[in-house]
Amino acid sequence: MSRYSGVQWLFTWLMLVCQTGCYLLDSLTAASNFSYMHKYINASNSEQDYCERKRRLFTLSEWRLSTEKFTAALPIDSIQENYVREVYGIIFSVVYPTPFKSRVRLVAVSKEVLEGILDLDLSVSGSEDFLQLVSGAKLILGSLPLTHRYGGHQFGSWAGQLGDGRAHLIGVYTNRLGVSWELQLKGSGRTPYSRFVAHGDGDGRAVLHSSVREFLGSEAMHYLGIPTSRAASLVVSDDDVWRDRFYNGNVRKERGVCNTDNFSLLSITIDYGPFGFMDSYDPDFVPNTSDDERRYKIGNQANVGMFNLNKLLQALNLLLAPRQKQLASQILEGYSEQYYRCFTEIFKRKLGLLGNDDEDNYLIAFLLKLMEDSRADFTMTFRQLSEISQDQLKDLSIPKEFWALQDVAEHEFFSHWVNLYLLRLKRNKGDSDFERRKRMTGINPRYVLRNWMAESAAQKAEKNDFSEVRLLQQILQFPFQAQTVAERAGYAQRPPAWAQEVKISCSS
Repeated sequence: MSRYSGVQWLFTWLMLVCQTGCYLLDSLTAASNFSYMHKYINASNSEQDYCERKRRLFTLSEWRLSTEKFTAALPIDSIQENYVREVYGIIFSVVYPTPFKSRVRLVAVSKEVLEGILDLDLSVSGSEDFLQLVSGAKLILGSLPLTHRYGGHQFGSWAGQLGDGRAHLIGVYTNRLGVSWELQLKGSGRTPYSRFVAHGDGDGRAVLHSSVREFLGSEAMHYLGIPTSRAASLVVSDDDVWRDRFYNGNVRKERGVCNTDNFSLLSITIDYGPFGFMDSYDPDFVPNTSDDERRYKIGNQANVGMFNLNKLLQALNLLLAPRQKQLASQILEGYSEQYYRCFTEIFKRKLGLLGNDDEDNYLIAFLLKLMEDSRADFTMTFRQLSEISQDQLKDLSIPKEFWALQDVAEHEFFSHWVNLYLLRLKRNKGDSDFERRKRMTGINPRYVLRNWMAESAAQKAEKNDFSEVRLLQQILQFPFQAQTVAERAGYAQRPPAWAQEVKISCSS
């Protein structure tokens, strides 16, 4: 074992998870916001600002949480002591967060989450009460902190008792739109479900390196339009924790997958761990170095989803009548067809295709094969297809700045694919090249949180420099719009050579 000296950092994360179906939430929120905007559309800017601010709270003293829906309906652990143990016959344990020993600082906050979801004015984040709340040092009225007991399969095998090993559910907040959100602190101390003591994770804390990735990752997904939990704040302390980041015996001091326990029936992205946005298109891509067998590679995620749903059905079968079991099995049999139908529709939109055509699946598969063979960048290939004109494609005149497309163009069959693509675009009824590009640039992002970008921000944060965390937080709010500061930072350029060396594990 080797030890790395120097003070590191720690964080706690206020995570929000919608309690209704997340797709439903998106619809409800959009409709409610539209109604609100319509109501005040004739008001002056100052009147709109006044009415909006009137709906916000400027202090936590009037803010309320509740946990009654959990404690009234579900079995609660009768043992009050907080120590690691096997827990039986309950859903939640009452466990209070463990305050940090050293000073605590707020280094990042989501204005949209505070004001749009939690009805709190951004100025509240500067108060001592807010800092104590999000660092686990103080509870809000109506809060009873709970930790969730659950089990699941990891890497295909039953893992037994899992549970919230470093997270506390502090309550449910119902906002002015009538939408309820669960609030959770992450990295807030040990619970009965803390584990991996041999690697240091049993302390119930979250290290800065992974915390930066989680905070930025959830925000990036949200602004890409992908249903996700939300991060409200990022807090750090000077407390020390120890981690064996790559499970190789090199334990270092830090300040720094799709298992069934990470699979959401609400179709939201949760529990950001060893995640990664793919650079070069590769069906075998897996960001997690712990996944030696590449079980969760991107090309196998459809099968993993089916595995997870089968395990859920096995658990539910104990509660279902024979007819219900039959119906559940029939529903599950339709999973593959539904998955690939949605897959096709997504890629049709990415390619700007309208209507239905028998050759669409072939056109999509053909392009993906070219990208795989040429190791073309996934994000920028589709983005640059969104920006290039049909005339340029027809002439195979690809500008130098379209570096990803130039990589694909080196393939011997690229010109054949282009011909098929242009013929298909001609069958878009009532379409124009301008409209096609407008549609495609609205669905194909120019910026995603690539591993090297998150790594750069995390490394700077470990040196007490949070400038890139805040920069990325701003840029990722507008992933489909070209931004001068992002271009200057190289976020739309070819990833640097060292990006291939970035490794992520379950303890990263």
